[in-house]
Amino acid sequence: MSDIIYIDCPMGISGDMFLGAMFDLGVDLEVIKKALARLPIDSDEINISTSKEQRHSITGTTFRVRLKKTKTHRNYGEITRLIKESGFSPRVEELSLSIFEKIAISEGRIHNVPPEDVHFHEIGAIDSIVDIIGAAIAVDSLGTPTFYASPVALGRGMAKTMHGIIPIPAPATLNILKGVPTTAGPASFELTTPTGAAIIKTLVKEFGPMPDMVIKATGYGAGKKDFEGAANLLRIIRGERAGEDSRESLLVLETNLDDMSPEIGGWLMERLLGAGALEVFYTEAQMKKSRPGLLLTVLAEPDKKKTLLDIIFTESTTIGIRSHTVQRDCLPRTIESVHTEYGPIDLKVASWQGRIVNVQPEYEDCKKAAIREKVPLKQVITAAKAAYERKNKE
Repeated sequence: MSDIIYIDCPMGISGDMFLGAMFDLGVDLEVIKKALARLPIDSDEINISTSKEQRHSITGTTFRVRLKKTKTHRNYGEITRLIKESGFSPRVEELSLSIFEKIAISEGRIHNVPPEDVHFHEIGAIDSIVDIIGAAIAVDSLGTPTFYASPVALGRGMAKTMHGIIPIPAPATLNILKGVPTTAGPASFELTTPTGAAIIKTLVKEFGPMPDMVIKATGYGAGKKDFEGAANLLRIIRGERAGEDSRESLLVLETNLDDMSPEIGGWLMERLLGAGALEVFYTEAQMKKSRPGLLLTVLAEPDKKKTLLDIIFTESTTIGIRSHTVQRDCLPRTIESVHTEYGPIDLKVASWQGRIVNVQPEYEDCKKAAIREKVPLKQVITAAKAAYERKNKE
């Protein structure tokens, strides 16, 4: 069984609605706050919060960012540097940069400038940066579900922006959603923002009706505006596809290296993992002319091939790379958080045919707790597993 997330957006999608729905689904706000604290900005200037609000008798969660002061103009290069300097996990960094890149490319086409020269206005404000990076962190906290979505409602009418009065949907939103099924929606209002469009375009594998699934949880993100004719809510449904084959087709890239510095080897591994490789490892190999060497093996999704080939060819000393397709059986997994006497610890929970078969505390969380509390690492790991068992017996 594998995890599925279905984003139901008959009233469109924005960054704050997406995060509201994720929190309503069960994502821990403290996880987001903890990760956002990595941003090289004054955290005292930002206050993020959630609240429960009703839209047409349906209760959802609103997500709000309140600022004491903010810089409203940031270019794409500044935002990229800010993300890369924050020490996020490779997946959070990749998702955040991918979302921003879609907006930069779209804005560049509209204003006829290269993406790297795009100056962001509304999207460059801290609240939008929090929306996008927060969305990436929330997604990462759920493990590796497959995302699906309904056709996206865009809205209609005119909107006032820093550039003046423009038509709805915004030109950037239309550019980002090329190839995506859309509808006008029921309201004369901007239902889908460029941020929401970039989030859904980055995450979703397929648009259409909700796939068959066993429903596990539902979350509602409430929009700031309450319309008369329709409930302004984004709905996220989490479930499992029962009986699905756990096998997937993946790509293997391999190359032999006997003239590369070990320092470059570590850097190369970081670059590949940051670009979306699922696994990267080295194996000792005997090369020609009796030289010891290394076999580099990279496991990835097939659509990552071009990006990963470019990194290997430019960062390593190889002049040839082999590739072939393999089948992998992989257990579906989720991330759960427990409270221990050493602080909060995340655990990776894997299941097989509806049964939990493996629970493993996250190493980085345990290491930080062990250093902070001055206790053995194995003691923190044991405490995390015990806390998980207690939590599931309650």
